[in-house]
Amino acid sequence: MQMDSSSLTGRKPAMNPMQIWNMSFGFLGIQIGFELQNGNVSRIFQTLGAQVDELAILWIAAPMTGLIIQPIIGHMSDNTWGRFGRRRPYFLIGAILASLALFIMPNSPALWVAAGMLWIMDASLNITMEPFRAFVGDNLPDRQRTRGYAMQSCFIGIGAVIAGALPWVMTNWMGLSNTAPAGQIPQTVQWAFYIGGGALLLAVMWTVFSSKEYSPEQIAAFEKARHEALGIVPQPVSTVRRLAGQFFMGGLVWIVIGAAFAAFILYARGDPRPEWLGEIEVAKELHVLAGLIAAFGVIQIAAGFLRTNEMDDNGFMEVVNDLFAMPRTMRQLAVVQFFSWFAMFALWIYGTPAVTDFHFAAPDPTTQGYQDGADWWSLMGSVRNGLAAAAALGFVLIAAKIDRRMLHSLNLAIGAVGFALMIVIRDPALLWVSQIGLGIAWASIVSLPYAILAGSVPARKMGIYMGIFNIFIVVPQLIAATLLGFLLSAFFDGQPIYAMAIGGVSFVLAAIATLFVTDGASAVREMQERLAETQ
Repeated sequence: MQMDSSSLTGRKPAMNPMQIWNMSFGFLGIQIGFELQNGNVSRIFQTLGAQVDELAILWIAAPMTGLIIQPIIGHMSDNTWGRFGRRRPYFLIGAILASLALFIMPNSPALWVAAGMLWIMDASLNITMEPFRAFVGDNLPDRQRTRGYAMQSCFIGIGAVIAGALPWVMTNWMGLSNTAPAGQIPQTVQWAFYIGGGALLLAVMWTVFSSKEYSPEQIAAFEKARHEALGIVPQPVSTVRRLAGQFFMGGLVWIVIGAAFAAFILYARGDPRPEWLGEIEVAKELHVLAGLIAAFGVIQIAAGFLRTNEMDDNGFMEVVNDLFAMPRTMRQLAVVQFFSWFAMFALWIYGTPAVTDFHFAAPDPTTQGYQDGADWWSLMGSVRNGLAAAAALGFVLIAAKIDRRMLHSLNLAIGAVGFALMIVIRDPALLWVSQIGLGIAWASIVSLPYAILAGSVPARKMGIYMGIFNIFIVVPQLIAATLLGFLLSAFFDGQPIYAMAIGGVSFVLAAIATLFVTDGASAVREMQERLAETQ
């Protein structure tokens, strides 16, 4: 379905609250899926025999999938237009696959099956989620984008509340067992995933069939009129093209760094071990990080080869070109995203083992105490995300009155306090206090950076740039998956609660980096509002 173009003027029309509601509602289901994954996958892994120091590397499937999938889906959705629109076909296909994965995941008979299902589940959720970010940028004018992303953030919070509460509710209200024989997933987790899979599909279908889209021609016309009204002379997209020699040189440097790092890991893990390392154990998982560094070099070498042979007209080269031609605001936000999502991944991987060990003194997943602690942490996720939903609605009003950079920086600093309280508070009943700060930060992370970004990228490349932007969500997760286990074992005697301290420091760094971001979207929005007032 296409937006009616009969009444379109030069400026992109504002959407009414119900239209914004409909186009954002699918995120309710997406977040139910993500929260069930984030809150229960470590629990499933431990139940199937994984040790705490193995969790990070088992989680690596999720960010690795996002790194590959999101730019590809962004590029494909930018270049899709048909009977079912531009972004919505990807919503529906991803939702169907993700729902199937949610039905299968809690029935995994072995650890390797669960790890594989995590890979499939995360790929499917990414297929659905990435176009949703571009959907807001496509349909809403600059002045409404903060509202649109805040509405998504609100549904993210509500969906996470539902998903986080499901295991606890089924244990305490419905009487289902939250324990099972060794190697089997409890009934509460199984039914939570079944319900979540159904909710995910229904919510995304609501958006697919209740929303419309502008055609590529309409979007181009809006962008042209916007530039004319503001007196902007747009620059051709991707005019800055790296030379083949630059690709070859950059690729060689990254490959050498990756190889040197891998050689160091082999040396540090050799027999005999270097005496200067003392008690520090260099984790074998760091080889993954070395491989990622080298892989980025290989990508640049491949791009150099294609450029040399004038084979530039393909999706791979478009993604690589756009990666190196990112707007300044996007590059600045990449730093913010890196530290923000590193912190969140620490929370998702180690939240359950931290609470069950530190607050419930029950690190053994076969015990009742561990399962009670895991249910309580899942419930705390509902508290955190309920606060995030409320905070997101507040951002709609606050962001119109103060600098969005200052607001985001403040929210991240509040989140750092929430991480600190996870360590200070010992009584599990009081953990909700720490979730206030974490909920505010989470609502900000999933809304304000996207609102800032949407006004700084070309409209016709909204999908691919949103996909590239999500690389800076995925990369810190990959680094966290390979580095956190090493940091905990080397410096904190393997105690998972100190992953919360690492997360707090990372939030502080993100808050500082936010202050250096150029919010071009705010300037455009203010100019448009002034123009509207004079008409």
